[in-house]
Amino acid sequence: MQPKKNLKADLSKNSSLYFVIGLSSILLFTWIAIEWKTYDRSGYGYEALNVDDDDDEDVPITEQIKVPPPPPPPPPAPEIIEVVEDEEEVEETVIESTETDQEEIVEIVEVEEEFDDVDVPFAVIEDVPIYPGCERVAKSKRRICFQEQINKHIKKNFRYPEIAQEMGIQGRVYVSFTISKNGSITNIRMRGPDKNLEKEAARIIGKLPSMTPGKQRGRPVRVPFSIPITFRLQ
Repeated sequence: MQPKKNLKADLSKNSSLYFVIGLSSILLFTWIAIEWKTYDRSGYGYEALNVDDDDDEDVPITEQIKVPPPPPPPPPAPEIIEVVEDEEEVEETVIESTETDQEEIVEIVEVEEEFDDVDVPFAVIEDVPIYPGCERVAKSKRRICFQEQINKHIKKNFRYPEIAQEMGIQGRVYVSFTISKNGSITNIRMRGPDKNLEKEAARIIGKLPSMTPGKQRGRPVRVPFSIPITFRLQ
């Protein structure tokens, strides 16, 4: 008997698909076999655990003991007042009045202030020194007239020292002086950058004329005054 063959049947058809399926199945079974693990459940089962039931512990109920308050202190014993007869005589103290009689004469001593040794600054003196030429000026404007005349005197008598010019020295010299009680200029003091400039400033102030002295409460007093003199090269 001859085997029957279908000449149209293709045995190699879908062979690659079957190969891939078989290979995938083998790899799956191999991975399962490698990753397969077993555990000993004898020590980890719930039946092996011995858990004490601590929630059922009885908590003793404490009762606060109330302490009674201490008894109030006993009332103090009443004081015994002893009556003593007043047999001693008490002398009355007589306070004399400090008021004076109308017939008494009150002597008022007037203390006069002395201005003999007091210097009154130019800014606060009552009657400023009068520069010659300011006699007819109103009293309220004599202070301004005094300062203007001082500035005119400085400009008129100013002379720059030749030595200071050659050395190129310049600056400001602060000069202070005192108008005495007789109107003369005394106690001239200078402070500047150079001795030659100080000497020239003293020469200018020394040529000031005699003035009417300043007065405080109607009495002549010494009046200090200060002014700066500027030496500047052109």
